[in-house]
Order: sequence, then C-alpha cells, then structure tokens
Amino acid sequence: MKIERSSGILLHISSLPGNYGIGTLGDEAFRFADMLKKGGFRYWQILPIGPVSRTHGYSPYASTSTFAGNFLFINLEKLTEKDWFPENDIPGNFEENHFVDFEKVINHKLPLLKEASRKFFSDASNQEISEFDRFCEKSKFWLDNYALYSAFAEHFGTNSWQKWESEISMQVPDAVHAMSKGLLDEITCHKFIQYLFFSQWAELKQYCNSIGIRIIGDIPIYVTMDSADTWSHRDVFQLGKKTGKPLSVSGVPPDYFSKTGQLWGNPLYRWKDENNNPNKNTASWWVKRISHINELLDIIRIDHFRGFEAYWSVPADEETAIKGEWVKGPGIELFDYIKGELGDIPLIAEDLGTITPEVEKLRDDLGLPGMKILQFAFDYNNKNYYLPHNYTNPNSIVYTGTHDNNTTTGWFYGPEVDEKKRKYILEYLGSNDFSGFHWQFIRLACRSVANLVIFPAQDILGYGAEFRMNTPATLNGNWQWKLVKAGISEELMHALREMGHMYDRIRIDGPVC
Repeated sequence: MKIERSSGILLHISSLPGNYGIGTLGDEAFRFADMLKKGGFRYWQILPIGPVSRTHGYSPYASTSTFAGNFLFINLEKLTEKDWFPENDIPGNFEENHFVDFEKVINHKLPLLKEASRKFFSDASNQEISEFDRFCEKSKFWLDNYALYSAFAEHFGTNSWQKWESEISMQVPDAVHAMSKGLLDEITCHKFIQYLFFSQWAELKQYCNSIGIRIIGDIPIYVTMDSADTWSHRDVFQLGKKTGKPLSVSGVPPDYFSKTGQLWGNPLYRWKDENNNPNKNTASWWVKRISHINELLDIIRIDHFRGFEAYWSVPADEETAIKGEWVKGPGIELFDYIKGELGDIPLIAEDLGTITPEVEKLRDDLGLPGMKILQFAFDYNNKNYYLPHNYTNPNSIVYTGTHDNNTTTGWFYGPEVDEKKRKYILEYLGSNDFSGFHWQFIRLACRSVANLVIFPAQDILGYGAEFRMNTPATLNGNWQWKLVKAGISEELMHALREMGHMYDRIRIDGPVC
C-alpha cells in the first residue's frame, strides 16, 4: 500500500474532550474530525477500540475481545433521542479533566446501558428490533461467544476464565448450555451494548470519510489470556489441551524500554498443526479478524509486525522475558492466504524493536509502509536508521513519537536527553533555540521524504511528560490522558495547516489564509 504525501494526528477515542469522564463517539468526536480538516490533516490515528479491564490497567492492547467494541466509548447523550432510553442525568456530573477515571465512568455508564437494554426489548420499534437482529446475525462468529464469555465473567466475578467452574472453563457443551439458559437476559444485554457501539462507530466513520478524513487503527498481534478469544478458540493458541494454560507466552527481549525485556504474557499462536503443517484454524481466524477490523478502519496498523517473521517465545513460568527464544512465524504465507480470501487490505507495518533483514524483507515483499520514530534517531550515529537524511523510501510514516514514547517536550527537556545530547539534536536541526522544541521536531518530520507524518496530539500542544499516554513495562497510571475542550484551537490548526502547505502535505485550492 502506498500513501499520498500527507499528515495526521494520533489521538485515541478515550482522549477526546468532553464532560463524560472519557472521550466518546458523540459530538466531541465529530468536532475533532472537523478540526483535523481545518488543520489540513487527512488521517486520524487511534489505538485499539476493544473492551478494557482493570486487571490489565485498562490497556487497549489487552482487551477482553479482539472483535468487540469498548462500551465506555458509547455516547449516552445521543441515546437520549431514543424513546426507550431511561431518563437520567446523563453526564454524571463529570468535571472536565485531563485524566480519565475509568472506575467512575464504568460505575456510571454500565448500569444505564443495562437499563437501556431492558427497555429496548420492551419499547423499541419493530424496525429497531430488526436492525438489532441483523447486527447479531452478521456478527455471529464473534458476538455469540463474546456475549457468553462476558455473562459468565460477570457471574463468576472475574474475566480470567481459568478461575471459573472447570466445566465452563473447559467449555463442556452441556454445562455451558445449562448455565447460559439461566443468563439469557445478561447474554442479550451484552449483544445489545455491542449493537449500540457499532451503530455509533459506523456513524462516526461515515462522517470522517465524507469530509476526507481516514481512520488509522491498531490491530495488536496478540490477544490477552483473559479474553473471549482464547476461551472460545483454544485450538488457535498454544494452550494445554487438558489444562487450558499457556505453554509459552509473548514478549520482547531486552530493548530501549526495558533491560529485562517486556514480558507481555499473551498466549502465542499455534501456527503449526500436529503434523507441522500450517494450522488452517489459526489462518482462518486471522482472516475473520482482519475482515472484521477492515470494516471499521480505513488503514490497519499491525502492531508488533516483526512477530510474523519471528516471535519471542518465553516459557510460561518465567518472571521476565530474558530467557526467551526467537521462533519462526508464519511469514508471507499467512499474508498471501489473507489476500487470497479478502483481496488487498491497506496495512501499515509497526516495524519497531529488534528488526532483522528478514523482517525488512517481509515488510518490503508485502509493499507495506514502515515506521520512523524521531525520538529514536539521536544516538550520535549519523547512519541511524531514524535520522531523516537516511530515509530512502518515501513509502513510510514518520512519527515524532508514539503512544509508547514520552511526549516530545517531556523527552527533550527531561532526563532522557542530557545537555550534551540536546546540543547535538539542535545542531542537527541547524538551530540554537532551546525553546518551543516540539515545533522544531514537527517541522523536521514534515520536511522529510516520508509520505505520511503522524503527530501525537500532546506533541502539537507542547505538553510535558505528565501527559504521556503509556510507559511500557509498567501497569499503573497509563492510558488516562485526555484533552480538554480548549486544548486544540483553530489558531493552532491554522499554524499546522500553513506548515502542511509549505511542505506539500495538504491538498488546497487558493491561498492558505
């Protein structure tokens, strides 16, 4: 896939402004899309949109389902237009804040959605009921199992299905059927909540596309152990047949972010069957996964792309990722199979971390854009892969930083960059100005040959380290940052539009002003 010369902003849905405690798919999302257009941007990049849990620190990369949507993003105010929605104080008296209080939002929103489900099936019109039925039929592959899993998780008080009753945990058909009969209302409620999420998502995506904004979203390579995916598709993962426990788990070796590596703990895929042939069940599951998310996004960024060439396999009983080993992944055969089933899918390779010539070859053979991170560029090596003068392939995407990096302001003025390196960076930029560094970094990205530049919203605002989105290898205090309404102004968008015009990153008729 080749991307036209352009630019975009990285801002997750949870980080949208508003008085609902968390960003939603309501008016604030549509206003942000309008603001992107005013700034001359053509891309809005987000993080994974699946359900999150307290167990994993509300990380969007550790969802309870790779197919379902995050009910926290449902906008309640839009639902008040429906006759069947309960009459309540919808905003929940949330004060505008720079940080999400996940627990408070859940405790306010979930009871309202459950009450809405009860009223929907008693008061909704026949047309609305038919629309719900069509959604359930279309989503049957994942929705039935997700609704079962979610109802059982509530019943047992944990998302960890290994802690459920053994017959339910191991999916003994008679036991699952018997328990599900007593939880029919709960199962239907979870289907209804997903119906609401995907209805609102479809409206937002249609609007974004209508004004020339395309959505880039992530598909994490792995799914979490505590998920509907592992519970209902055990043959796809490296799990013990009798115990259901993982045999080996995911991670990465020691790197820039951690001296002991990162032990993610996700179950690994069973890429080969018992005869050492490609596992058709795993490949088929990936086709369904890609097909599903392709309907929701315009471009899919494959997180940890290098894991398809070779992945870091760590014995399940290890406490760090140090004692892992590289194991060959499915390689180009999987992507050829997906293309044969679905045709060309617009993909981006997250090719960060330990990248080998084999990984680069897989990326290039597939024609996928890779990523360049400016914060990784300055190690006093003028051959550094991330320095803009070393970019040789325009079919790439340059970021000032990602959701895993510090903000650019927090990075440059903080302990990660000492005084000597600050001077080195400014010398590379041809500058002696230590102020407003985020603008200098944005300009450096814009004038590169990379076809697409993406800026985290914190970077265009010059925000410091306190507004960082995530610190890898840590569990608490992440994923909470959000905008306030006054954060992104039309004046800021005008300045970015002028820069985009200067470096040929926007399509424009007439003068910039």
